[in-house]
Amino acid sequence: MALSPAEFAGRRRQLMDMAGDDAVLLLAAAPERMRNADAAWPYRQDSDFHYLCGWPEPAAVLALLPGRQHGEAVMFCRERDPEHERWHGESVGTERAVADFGMDDAFPIEDIDDILPGMIEGRARVYCHFGREPEFDAQLMGWMRRLRQLRGGGVVPKEFAALGHLLHDLRLYKSRGELKLMRAAAVIAVEAHRAAWQVARGGTHEYEVEAELLRTIRRHGAVASFAPTVAAGVNACVMHYRANRAPLHDGDLLLIDAGAEMDGYASDISRTFPLNGRYSTAQRALYDVVLAAQQAAIATVRPGQPFNAAHAAAVQVLTEGLCRLGLLKGDADAAVASGSYRRFFPAKTGHWLGLDVHDVGDYRVGGDSRLLEPGMVLTVEPGLYVAPDDLSVAERWRGIGIRIEDDVAVTREGNEVLSAALPRGADEIEALLAMR
Repeated sequence: MALSPAEFAGRRRQLMDMAGDDAVLLLAAAPERMRNADAAWPYRQDSDFHYLCGWPEPAAVLALLPGRQHGEAVMFCRERDPEHERWHGESVGTERAVADFGMDDAFPIEDIDDILPGMIEGRARVYCHFGREPEFDAQLMGWMRRLRQLRGGGVVPKEFAALGHLLHDLRLYKSRGELKLMRAAAVIAVEAHRAAWQVARGGTHEYEVEAELLRTIRRHGAVASFAPTVAAGVNACVMHYRANRAPLHDGDLLLIDAGAEMDGYASDISRTFPLNGRYSTAQRALYDVVLAAQQAAIATVRPGQPFNAAHAAAVQVLTEGLCRLGLLKGDADAAVASGSYRRFFPAKTGHWLGLDVHDVGDYRVGGDSRLLEPGMVLTVEPGLYVAPDDLSVAERWRGIGIRIEDDVAVTREGNEVLSAALPRGADEIEALLAMR
């Protein structure tokens, strides 16, 4: 499923064309991060670094030097070392950086202080992620000081620019290869949700459901794209619930928000279902409102529509439903205008999706909501969350939290729901639960 070296090379070429021949672009790989003492977290590459080269290791720096006669894409990385590999496994090394990853040249990371300053010399601008990795920032400033001391400041870059300004707009548009990976990530997440439904019953615990999610995701060679939310009963009213420790009780709803990551690309899916297999009257009433809101929002996801059209459509349907059921008083349009609906829906309806779950890309351009274009991928996730202590509503509504979330790609004709294989309708969900 991995992307081809040619696709990574095309991305680097496009970025360098945007930067110009008088620029240098520098990216540091994500460092290894320690969980405790000498135990590291599972390694996850920086998304921008991955986007440009697919490199799987820490302790690396990518230098892009447009127009350089001896090669424009240069990798500084660990050399192969038998002693290191005995403990940590095989490294890529400089030879494979060229042969397998398409670099024009590669050098040992230990030599970067001696080699890279000379490559920077004479360039007008440096593009970099300033402030992301303080250690690399300090190293870069050290190279600048050395150049000034050696050359009297005449050939040192005078301009420093944020790399994200160029790079993140590229990442917003997904290629065919990227969409293929995102479909695969969605398929795995759908299977994980279905597996979790099979074990989610009264008398078990949230963490047991989480374990089934993670087991299924790992069984397919993927990893979780974020820490899953498994929120039973009133816990579903906590927007970013993460404890996953509570017992499950018959009669409660269970909200699961979980996704898979395949070769760096994420899925992000939410469903809310009854543990005993049947929605109560109040649960079903609110669920149907959320589902109608999501359907209205997804219908707006098509080229030429503003990003915030989905949110506006969802808010309108949610508010009309809340007024109809008596949770809000008065006219729906007035409730939208005043923002009183936010008591029950304080979130936005979606976000960009890609190498990051909350992916990069501006939501507004020139002060207006960004217009959707083919290749963009976003989530659509309306919800209703009625606080358990909200005495302004009838008791039957209190403590109900519902979210329905799908991954939607913008196509030339409209949209593609990447996660459509996971049932959304209440009748479909109940029928599937009845088969447990």
